[in-house]
Amino acid sequence: MPTPTRLEDMTLEQLWQLFPIILSPHKPEWELCASAEIALLTTLLSSHYPKISHIGSTAIKGIMAKPIIDILVEVADGSDWDSIKETLIDSGYICMSQSTERMSFNKGYTIDGYAEKVFHIHIHKAGDNDEIIFRDFLITHPDIAKEYQSLKLSLLPQYRHNRDAYTNAKSLFINRVLALSKTI
Repeated sequence: MPTPTRLEDMTLEQLWQLFPIILSPHKPEWELCASAEIALLTTLLSSHYPKISHIGSTAIKGIMAKPIIDILVEVADGSDWDSIKETLIDSGYICMSQSTERMSFNKGYTIDGYAEKVFHIHIHKAGDNDEIIFRDFLITHPDIAKEYQSLKLSLLPQYRHNRDAYTNAKSLFINRVLALSKTI
């Protein structure tokens, strides 16, 4: 079988081999990268009145993270999802998934592996933002953030080349933290 020359032609297993899960110590430049991308997204999606936030572990100082900047874009009810999708694709983002409630885009993946800067853009309807609640709870509870880091490190050997299983294995912890955040 010939080697694929486009990401779109690769199997999930090939993609997982090309893009393994890597955890890095926190880097201050992640906030700068997020700010620059947020500024770009604010301009690109201005007609949808976005609320844009840096989420994920790169937004939490003091814990290791995949060197991928996660950004949540909440858009107004009634926003034209096709227009948002077209705008982002035309701007170099790759649409990874789409439903009636959410869309996911990536930027920074190449046929040769990760680019210098990698982004995951999560498009949600306004108010669909558990990721912000999770981020804020970990920022204000560094002991629980360290537990999260320990969990991620423990999962890495088994799931380095299986992003879906890695994400699923973190779900119980994330759901526990979200439930805990509602009791405090």
